[in-house]
Amino acid sequence: MKYYIIAGEASGDLHGSNLIKELKKLDHEAVIRCWGGDMMEQAGAVVVKHYKELAFMGFAEVVQNLPTILRNIKFCKNDIESFQPDALILIDYPGFNLRIAQWAKQKKLKVIYYISPQVWAWKESRVKTIKECVDKMLVILPFEKEFYKKWNYDVEYVGHPLVEVVEQFSVESRQSGVIALNSALSTHDSPLIALLPGSRKQEILKKLPVMLAVSKLFPEYKFVVAQSPGQDESLYQQLIQGYPNILSVRNQTYDLLLHAKAACVTSGTATLETALFGVPEVICYKGSSISYQIAKRLIKVKYISLVNLIMDKPVVKELIQDELTVDNLYKELNDLLRNPQRQQQLKTDYADLKHKLSQGGHASANAAKSIVQYLRANVS
Repeated sequence: MKYYIIAGEASGDLHGSNLIKELKKLDHEAVIRCWGGDMMEQAGAVVVKHYKELAFMGFAEVVQNLPTILRNIKFCKNDIESFQPDALILIDYPGFNLRIAQWAKQKKLKVIYYISPQVWAWKESRVKTIKECVDKMLVILPFEKEFYKKWNYDVEYVGHPLVEVVEQFSVESRQSGVIALNSALSTHDSPLIALLPGSRKQEILKKLPVMLAVSKLFPEYKFVVAQSPGQDESLYQQLIQGYPNILSVRNQTYDLLLHAKAACVTSGTATLETALFGVPEVICYKGSSISYQIAKRLIKVKYISLVNLIMDKPVVKELIQDELTVDNLYKELNDLLRNPQRQQQLKTDYADLKHKLSQGGHASANAAKSIVQYLRANVS
């Protein structure tokens, strides 16, 4: 069969590549054309547009690049029509993908969505569009199945693809027996605490100074900042000057989490990755007062970390806005590092979390199996 896959971000390229590998195991005749990146290409797909050409962040940047975005949409539609796929598989990236899904439905193409947009957090109105134009929705968070049920839309939960990504990394690292962290880190005997302050400049400037200030209260530890590849190194160097026990790494977040004793993490996927590595963590979130007040009114969730949302209880401490102080962060880190009962409870909760996200196998294999079975039953 012929598959056309659209992934518009680095995470989509990663999860798309694993899906492609599994599709090829089940469908030896598979021909795959995609929007994605190097990993999807290495997995055997023909990449027609790289995700690096598509990443426009923020309202102003989107408006500024509107002609490019509209050209991309037109090009995409023409390319799909020329290819005539048996299925269009969309991976997250809702701003672009939902527009393509609406058009594809009119063209009577089979539309499969893998990794739902986070409509449960905000823009719930998008569910109406999804119901109208997506034939099969494969979700990766267990509570999403219940969320869609209240909209009378039946979706399939396949597990979370990060489970297999983290497992594979951990196994390969231990088998190689090599400490992959850069030489500046591997020469230190001190235990490590990971600082993951996010990827956007404004959030780094808000949160990282609080994380750095706490390092002075734990002189026996080395604190290691995971730099975002999208930010200039000078941004971090200016902030960490004058802190004797602070180091930083770039493109080595997983290596860092493999060795860390605890972590301070900004909300987002990183909270889940940290938990899957088994690292005790505290969630640190601080935005501008205006942004926070707007977000509070728009985003309808009980917790900001995926770990707590999935487990539906406060497994990890969330220090949000005014609660993110040096004193509060010190108390929480101290408890995570020195309280054996807390460590044991966290270990139990993390094991439960992983079990919930594994869904009787790996997400990529579950998703590929579901897609192939659906198409064999519905494509003549």
